[in-house]
Amino acid sequence: MSLVFSPDEWMAIRLSLTVAARAVAFGLPLACLIAVLLARGRFPGRALLDVIVHLPLVLPPVVVGWLLLLVFGLRGPIGAALHDWFGIRLVFTTAGAALACATMSFPLMVRAIRLSVDAIDPGLIDAARTLGAGTWDRLITIVLPLALPGIVVGAVVAFAASLGEFGAVITFAANIPGQTQTLPLAIYAALQTPDGDAVAARLSLVSVTLAVTGLLISEYLGRRLRARLGR
Repeated sequence: MSLVFSPDEWMAIRLSLTVAARAVAFGLPLACLIAVLLARGRFPGRALLDVIVHLPLVLPPVVVGWLLLLVFGLRGPIGAALHDWFGIRLVFTTAGAALACATMSFPLMVRAIRLSVDAIDPGLIDAARTLGAGTWDRLITIVLPLALPGIVVGAVVAFAASLGEFGAVITFAANIPGQTQTLPLAIYAALQTPDGDAVAARLSLVSVTLAVTGLLISEYLGRRLRARLGR
């Protein structure tokens, strides 16, 4: 099996990395906020928010993609507004592929960050409150720094998961070479063509390598950061 990639294969690899990076960039700030709310907040509807956040973990990815079409499609409430007011179209675009990946990987980020926030000694936050630190001060100076292992691990795992996302991407963003055809979609397309086994094998090897590398990096960084924080 030759490991020489064609221009189209390189495009799929680069596009996968770009989409995964954009998915993490989109989702990580919101994941930090939601994780802190679920870990420390006490408010009506908390259980419902928890369920909604974790729905992508239990729903078929195709269903998630279909729901994204309903909301962010050109006839959806948000998609239509974005297109009419700002000329932004998400469906069948690279940005749409990133949104689909961000939606599917969002629960992974939230869970990792929430575990780190839960491990923070409440006494530290109470002490900061008694010293006059406000909510945002406590969040920025205490909670997020101490939750850094979970933030980093969540981001890396979400990046690796986004590299392998298929169902939501093909449903919401389609399989357009050079725009939305990420590695999983390129592998699927290769398997639908005669003599495409070699291409599928090469791309599958890349996909496995990237996934294993991402998991190893997340484990290594998580251990190093926890050791530095004395955990």
